[in-house]
Amino acid sequence: MVQLTPNPSFSIVIRLKIPNRAGMLASVTQAIASEEGSIGNIDLLEQNRQTTVREIIVNAYSTEHSEKIVQAVKALPEIQVVDFYDRTFNLHHGGKITVQGKISLQSQADLSMAYTPGVGRVSKAIAEDPEQIYNLTIKQNTVAIVTDGSAVLGLGNLGPGGALPVMEGKALLFKEFAGVDAFPICLATQDTDTIVETVKNIAPVFGGVNLEDIAAPRCFEIETKLREILDIPVFHDDQHGTAIVSLAALINALKLVKKSLENIRIVINGAGAAGIAVARLLRQAGTNKIWLCDSKGIVSKGRSGLNREKQEFAVESSGTLADALVGADVFLGVSVPGVLTPEMVRSMAKDPIVFAMANPIPEIQPELVKEDVAVIATGRSDYPNQINNVLAFPGIFRGALDCRATTLTSTMYLEAAKAIASLVEDSDLNKEHIVPSVFDKRVATVVASAVANAARQESTIALKHPAVK
Repeated sequence: MVQLTPNPSFSIVIRLKIPNRAGMLASVTQAIASEEGSIGNIDLLEQNRQTTVREIIVNAYSTEHSEKIVQAVKALPEIQVVDFYDRTFNLHHGGKITVQGKISLQSQADLSMAYTPGVGRVSKAIAEDPEQIYNLTIKQNTVAIVTDGSAVLGLGNLGPGGALPVMEGKALLFKEFAGVDAFPICLATQDTDTIVETVKNIAPVFGGVNLEDIAAPRCFEIETKLREILDIPVFHDDQHGTAIVSLAALINALKLVKKSLENIRIVINGAGAAGIAVARLLRQAGTNKIWLCDSKGIVSKGRSGLNREKQEFAVESSGTLADALVGADVFLGVSVPGVLTPEMVRSMAKDPIVFAMANPIPEIQPELVKEDVAVIATGRSDYPNQINNVLAFPGIFRGALDCRATTLTSTMYLEAAKAIASLVEDSDLNKEHIVPSVFDKRVATVVASAVANAARQESTIALKHPAVK
């Protein structure tokens, strides 16, 4: 049974009017605790001799759970629920990003230079020397976040409207963590050729393209085609961002158990975009023993109907996920909740490493195997060792834009993973600290530097760009 844990994504604010008597607030907290809510801040808004008005933040584990908590409080005698609201929906109200000018228009002269007639001179300069677009427009610091809404988070095919809040969030992260201006492009089509043609046609505005939440195997073809026709970096974060951060975490986890990438066997559960990309990067990093599993079990050479990506990692063995894990050193899950059991973990090799990255509910709750593993990581922020793509993609694009990289390569991904791993000093490394915090301001900088250095070494930067030495 999957254990549900209250978390901030389902947090609510309850505003209460309470008699100003001893024990009244305690009755409220007891009611919340009885419904297994997790209490956060309690703020005093008003107080007089008769009453107090307070706001209480409560974390729940689902919308239904938060409603039960509110009803439990409403049922208390003499307690008035003045208002309550969902903090996550409140945060998204009106959207999370905006467009803001970089210059102030205070006079007719300002207007004449920023727009007509002065802007015409700048347009002619770009037409005569197309390279000037990087100096005279937003292109040099702007990324398109492109989705068709076919694989939104772990929620499935929600379409372009359902994908927009996620893409807005992505744009916010780009700006906050790396100073990159990004904009959501949610397409009302899920046809591969139409998506490719659309992105090709809007590319003149952007210095890079971040593909997001596009279902496999279509995402592989879209990325490949765009890389062939565009001279700007194209990056599918669900694939490569996950792979980069997973490798960074594994590098440090292996230090703790004194094992090497070359000598371990890794079981990857989930053979979609993320699973295939993780497998490819781990193989390039030196891992030769990778067993890929999907909903049918081990991806075996004897199985018919495998797509090209699965065929790449098919092995001679066959069986279930449980069979694959016997004697394995690492479980890496990019799949669905609850598929990993404590018995499976206990069948693994000594000092097993478990990365249960399904979101919001992992393949196994860490509490169930904390005594059986050497290291466990998840995709969640409320557990140690969060495998979060925000450690990778802002710095990846910061480095690519700064050096005018024309493409992104697996060497850049390897170097980015090593850079992330390097930020956890050996003296600070422990089973609950194998990756840096997403709020560590060094992350984007070191990743950007690693990407730019690799781009220069591989000569994948625009030859006319001044970054070329």
